[in-house]
Amino acid sequence: MVMPAAASDRSEDHVPAQPAGTSAVHTLPTIELVHPMPGFPGHRRFVLVRLDEDGLLYAFTSADDPDLRFLVVPPLAFFPDYAPEIDDETMQLLGVDDPERVLILLVVTAGESATDATANLMAPVLVDQVNRRAVQAVLTGSGLPVRASLTS
Repeated sequence: MVMPAAASDRSEDHVPAQPAGTSAVHTLPTIELVHPMPGFPGHRRFVLVRLDEDGLLYAFTSADDPDLRFLVVPPLAFFPDYAPEIDDETMQLLGVDDPERVLILLVVTAGESATDATANLMAPVLVDQVNRRAVQAVLTGSGLPVRASLTS
């Protein structure tokens, strides 16, 4: 098993921002999922679109269907001790041997209010920052929650 660098060692500068006045889906680098996300078999190409000035909230948006998007966050601001172990098979799927290249994003489920929002710690989206290949990894046996509060 390989562990990416601690979240505190990674800069948020690695997550692309949406240039002002441009169409994010057509101008941002495309991220290619090696396996589609569960329930979305026809969608493999995505872009990250920054949704706030602080770089805490992003839309993981389908390049082929901009109406399909997932809210994602880098874990550092919400879960500073989050350091998932990524198995060798997942690293091979990404085509990466250096865990420092892996960007971790957590899928957020919005609630009725911001205080009800949760993040899926068991199934992060892992992105190789060099080749832009990605996978939503399911960390079986990790004991990590599927719905961890963002505000606790």
